[in-house]
Amino acid sequence: MADSKWAQAIQEEMEALQKNNIWKLIPQPEGKKTVGCKWVFSIKYKADGLIDRYKARLVVKGFTQTYGIDYVDSFSPVAKLNTVRVLLSLVTNLDWPQLQLNVKNAFLYGDFEEEVYMDIPPGFTTSSGTGVVCKLE
Repeated sequence: MADSKWAQAIQEEMEALQKNNIWKLIPQPEGKKTVGCKWVFSIKYKADGLIDRYKARLVVKGFTQTYGIDYVDSFSPVAKLNTVRVLLSLVTNLDWPQLQLNVKNAFLYGDFEEEVYMDIPPGFTTSSGTGVVCKLE
């Protein structure tokens, strides 16, 4: 985390998380446990093999949760390959303009029904001191 390239990637991820109001910092509620989190780092490459950018993603350690207590369902929206093929066929056959859209942090737009509390991300501290957690919204 001391490397400036990775620090910049972490900063970009934190800015996206804060911009989308992913959590609120609150004192840890009595009797509630927190879920840990960690940074996952990856390097994105261009088609010619050169480094495009450094990417940091904050992930929750969901394996510490218990089914039926901490959560009931998990859902991740994905596009089926057949749907993509149909859309590309329509674009080609109807001579529609083909555009590309990249939604950064698309996974952040889900809604929580449960109360989930996460530890402060590694490498960050709060001015409030200890006992503060992130309540995911």
